[in-house]
Amino acid sequence: MTWGRIAARDRRHRYTTAMRKPTSLTLVLLLMAATLATPSTVVPRPSPEFTIHEPSGKDVLLSSFKGKVVMIEFLFLRSEKCLNLASTMNKLNAEFGSRGFQPVAVAFPTLQSDASPSLVAYIANNYKLTYPVGYANKEEVDQYLSREQTEMLRIPQVVIIDRSRIIRVQTGGQGGNLMLENEAYLRSLLDGLLKESPAPAAPAKQPSTQKSHKSQS
Repeated sequence: MTWGRIAARDRRHRYTTAMRKPTSLTLVLLLMAATLATPSTVVPRPSPEFTIHEPSGKDVLLSSFKGKVVMIEFLFLRSEKCLNLASTMNKLNAEFGSRGFQPVAVAFPTLQSDASPSLVAYIANNYKLTYPVGYANKEEVDQYLSREQTEMLRIPQVVIIDRSRIIRVQTGGQGGNLMLENEAYLRSLLDGLLKESPAPAAPAKQPSTQKSHKSQS
């Protein structure tokens, strides 16, 4: 082998080695980003309490829907995709409402989308929504979803709770379940949950039967 070929091979080796380093670094950074975007939420899990602020000024507690299958849509009022899902929930409410299905929409603000009481009322009336529509601030929503600040927030964010107040499925971060925006998928999922019976309530504590004895003087 000539010195020219040896030198050329050496240059190719140095070039390949130099190219591998940034590639490896890129892979590490991508893996770190994927880790940050992974939702920390775990399902199934018990649903925390949540307050829905209605445009009328009334506050509705999520626990007031106990015994029903609840679907919450956390939405931006200026998002067409969110409003389309709100209309789909109207159809599902007409179909499953009598069986114990309870849809709820909760708007929250961003820089591009307001969530004022007047706008919430306008959207509810304009789209003729037949279920509770309210609003909350972003901190309240993040706390309910157990969402870290590093997680990707997919909108609409959907949570479905069974009759025993267990969150069975929800949209998450980068790996979120996009099927929760699909009408046919939602219909099948809700039909199955509505067929389930709620978990039996814990037995009430029985009063003590032991009689108290008065001290004799």
